[in-house]
This record gives sequence, C-alpha cells and structure tokens, in this order.
Amino acid sequence: MAFDKNNPFPASLVDRRRLSSLASQKDTQHFSVSLQGSGLTYKCGDSLGVFPTNNPAAVAALLRAAGFAGDEAVTIPKDPSAIPLREALSRRVALNGPTYKFVQLLHDRATDPAQKEALAARLAEVDPEKKKAWLEQREFIDLFEEFPSARPSAQEWVELQRKLMPRLYSISSAPSKYPDEIHLTVAVVRYETNGRAREGVCSSFLADRARLNEPDLPIFVAESHFGLPADDNAPVIMVGPGTGVAPFRSFVMDRAARGAKGLNWLFFGDQRKDHDFLYADEWAAHLKAGTLTRLDTAFSRDQAAKVYVQDRMREQATELWKWLQQGAYFYVCGDAKRMAKDVDAALHALVAEQGGMTPEAAGEWVKQLKKDGRYQRDVY
Repeated sequence: MAFDKNNPFPASLVDRRRLSSLASQKDTQHFSVSLQGSGLTYKCGDSLGVFPTNNPAAVAALLRAAGFAGDEAVTIPKDPSAIPLREALSRRVALNGPTYKFVQLLHDRATDPAQKEALAARLAEVDPEKKKAWLEQREFIDLFEEFPSARPSAQEWVELQRKLMPRLYSISSAPSKYPDEIHLTVAVVRYETNGRAREGVCSSFLADRARLNEPDLPIFVAESHFGLPADDNAPVIMVGPGTGVAPFRSFVMDRAARGAKGLNWLFFGDQRKDHDFLYADEWAAHLKAGTLTRLDTAFSRDQAAKVYVQDRMREQATELWKWLQQGAYFYVCGDAKRMAKDVDAALHALVAEQGGMTPEAAGEWVKQLKKDGRYQRDVY
C-alpha cells in the first residue's frame, strides 16, 4: 500500500542533534528520519510532511483550565466515530488559534455578568487591528482562564477548533547519498505571548517528544516544483539564510555524489558566525573538494551594522550578473515576509544596473527568468 498524506508512514527518527551552539539565540536542530520499509522515494527540493502530536503537558493544562476530565466523548467534524476529548486534543485538533466564533460561544455560555460584559465588549470592538491583536495574543487556555464562568460543552468547543495539520519541512539530504533516509534542518520555535511560554507544535515535537528509533513518526513526502536543473552543467546560485539552507545542502550533496560539473554558489546568512553557521564543516569540505564553487556569508550580528544576504548579493553584482548571463539558475529559500522580498528587490536592482536596463525592462527580464524555470523560490 502506498504511503501518502492520507495514509502516512510510521517512520523512525534515527538522529537528532543541535546545529546552533548553546550560546545561540536560536535552537536549530538536525533530524534524520529512516525511510526503511516505506517504499517512499524523494528528490532534491521535495519536502517531508510530519504529523505531530500536541504536548501532553499542554493538553493536561488545557483540560484543567476548561474543567474537563478528558474522557468526554466527542466527534471531530467529518468523522462520525466518537473519541475521548483527551485524544482529540492530543492528535486531532490545534490548541491555538481561537476565533471570534469561539469568543461568541464563551459569551453565550458565561454566567458571570462582568465576564459576559467583557466578552461582549471584545465582540463589539470596531477597530479591526485592536480586535485582531487581542485574539492573536491568546490561545484556548488563556480564554478559559480569563472567563472561567463560560463553560461550553466539549463537543461545542471541539467543533470550533482547527484541525491539527501536518507541517512541511524542506528536505536537506540528497537521495543519491541517502536513499533510505531524509534529513531535516529545523528551527525549534519557542516564544511568549500574553505572558505565557509557547512552542511550535511540530518543531517541539521533533526536538522534545518524538522517540528515537521507534516507528511512531507519521510522515509523507510532498513533491515540489523546486529542484535542480536537469542539465548537470548549468551553474546554480542558492540564497538560503538560516534554515532556508536546507534544500541547498541537498543540492550540493547531490551534485557532489553524482559528480555533476555545474558550478555552485551559496549565499548563507544568520546571526553569528561562531554560533549559527549551519553545516560549516560540510561547506568547508565542499569548497576544498571544488563541489562548492563560492560561498558568501552574511552574519548580521557580528558587526555594528547589520549585514544580510541581499547586501552580499549587491557586493557581488558583477559576478552574479556574469553567472546569470552564463545560464545560472537562481534559487531562494526561507522567510517569505522579509528576506525573500529583499532578495527579489536586490535581484531586480542588480539586473537593471548590470544589464543597463530600465526598472521596467529589468522586471520583464526577471519575469522571463521565472518562466524559463531559472528563478525558483521555496518560501514560507
């Protein structure tokens, strides 16, 4: 039977190690997942889907706050079979992201007049930014604790929770070197809102709760449009700060394993060289072997003025343009909100300046680069 998103494979986590130093402000980790017995295959650029389970401590705290024992029978929308509330909270629904529909439910169920009034005021808020900001700071546990007189039934509550979704991570290994294993490069998400410590569901699951060498990690391979050129002689330029470097570790590893002759140029950035230089030893070995032609790094916190990958691109504009003229493929992976936008703007400016074009003509040139499949982005 084929394994996919609807029928995930129970894989084993076979390695887990920290990549960033203990003095880093980030906790970036490397995970290796065994594919043995799955029949699953992957290619460079693909992602791995992981189904997490929620933190048992968070589930227990939420049940206490909501006043439930956990054995109440509930049904998940579109699934007729009844399951205990604890199981629903552990594996089926998200513990964060309450909506104003849920606030309305609390208002309708509140028995304390002051709490009912406070909820009515939140619902009546006319400033959309204020309304959004208030709810974004809260998870279900906060609302149950702030409005303890509001006690919806377990079923009413579950129906207003989002489904617990799998998380997709760019694969950082190459099938030519690791056909039976998939590597991931993951920043473990930990933060605070409303005075409470929070964590990313799947990143903390992989880092803290998934057991090593036990077949209980539900996974599937998600195919991607993002990938190496078919021509092994084509040059590639890769821009991947932070965990955005994941697919590029796969690209360079694959080209090295297969003896591909194309030139490879990596732009990598993070906060501090001594603490956040992910896979530094591997890049050094690739440079020495000639499988990595160039490496330009930008460590934003190592000097007074912050330096980012797009700044390094600008510094190397002449050489970058030369590579593009020689048919190079340009790849970007990582943060969509800021980094990818800044890199895109730097690319447009570089094309205009080096190619002696108007901004409009440069825009058309970049558009054609995308159409030709030579400008690819894997951003999130």
